[in-house]
Amino acid sequence: MADSQIGQDEIEALLRQAQGGAAPAPAAPTPPPAAPRAPATAASAGVSQDDIELLLRKAEQALASIDDPADSLPPGVQTFKFADFSGAAANAESATIELMRDVELDLTIELGRTHMQLEDVLKLKQGAVVPLDKLAGDPADIYVNGRLIARGEVLVLNDNFCVRVAELIVGESACA
Repeated sequence: MADSQIGQDEIEALLRQAQGGAAPAPAAPTPPPAAPRAPATAASAGVSQDDIELLLRKAEQALASIDDPADSLPPGVQTFKFADFSGAAANAESATIELMRDVELDLTIELGRTHMQLEDVLKLKQGAVVPLDKLAGDPADIYVNGRLIARGEVLVLNDNFCVRVAELIVGESACA
């Protein structure tokens, strides 16, 4: 056999013959179709329509059993009930600064910045002067958890350093 491929006409003729139809007509060989063949259907795979309907009914019964009410549960078994975690409405009397008492925040007052070599840092001794990028009298930056929230003036009060807030930074102008 020089030509081992069977054309579509030959396949159809063989199918007619297998079903008791007319004898196959001789057909010229045709090239195979360009489009891929469709996957086998349930009928061609040997699955009957009754089997498909039976499987579909069983699937529907399984889905319905999931949604059964609690009446169908065995004795002693209860459905799980979620606790109501919706809190009470905010009360203006209890919403005070006392709610913030135990909240920890990292507060940093930055007088200025500098870049130093590790060698220079190791040479620092008590009383050494470190030059900063800000001048004396420039506002100090106040950071909370790494976010700039304010600027203020450094003061000395009762031999302690303190910062008086001069400007609050809000919204988009605050930088992280």
